[in-house]
Amino acid sequence: MAKSRFEYVRTYEQDTTLLPNTYIVIRLDGRGFHRFSARYGFQKPNDKRALDLMNAAAKQVMRQIPDVAGAYGQSDEYSFVLGRQCRMFDRREAKLVSTFASTFTAHYQFLWAEYFPGTPLDGSMLPTFDARAVLYPSMREVRDYFSWRQADCHINNLYNTCFWTLVISGGLSERDAEQALMGTNSGDKNELLFSRFGINYNNEDVIFRKGTILIRDMGVCTSTSDSSDAAADLGERQVKSRRQAEREEKKRQKAEVAELHVDIIGDEFWTDAGRWIV
Repeated sequence: MAKSRFEYVRTYEQDTTLLPNTYIVIRLDGRGFHRFSARYGFQKPNDKRALDLMNAAAKQVMRQIPDVAGAYGQSDEYSFVLGRQCRMFDRREAKLVSTFASTFTAHYQFLWAEYFPGTPLDGSMLPTFDARAVLYPSMREVRDYFSWRQADCHINNLYNTCFWTLVISGGLSERDAEQALMGTNSGDKNELLFSRFGINYNNEDVIFRKGTILIRDMGVCTSTSDSSDAAADLGERQVKSRRQAEREEKKRQKAEVAELHVDIIGDEFWTDAGRWIV
């Protein structure tokens, strides 16, 4: 690079390097999506098209960024987990969060017409996403993070299902529906849906209730670790030879991205598919 007397301004640039040997979770959130969803007429309480579009954009992120081990999405948010040994951008926080936010936003906009045909994006209100990076020391915290997001998905979706059912089918105003749900617990909400509207919440589409987990489909287990080991250490890698680890890493990066709608709070997922999120 050519030298100049103006180059001193580079000394003002500051990089935050994320701690080594920690899992990195990059969480994306839609900016102003309450207004955005209203502007483009998203169906209430859930719009399957919008969720499918989120999932499609997230899959493209995983295909373009092989360091991503797994992801979880619900509503207008998506979380991507990077392994402890990830060296992408030398773990510079600004580069990581800006790359994930821009890559996801680009694919969301590019794929929009496929999922919302006949509803073109208006340049005065385009979908954008912000991102943050959070570090976790072990798979225990990563698992608890994903469990937290799925619990949040359930709580929000149950409330929204009740709220919009009261508004759309019950004829209440939004303010009256909010008042009717104030102070209710999950049992009250389930009873309200069933007794007044004949809706069994457990029969609602699982993608609405559980969200979406994305993993790299490794097919039939070919790892030297078995499920009992994986359960014991919650997904920590066993000590392997360097060559064996490199082969396994290449296979993981080439694997197709699988979309699941399952419980990730209990143990079953983490002793089966979830052990690839390492």
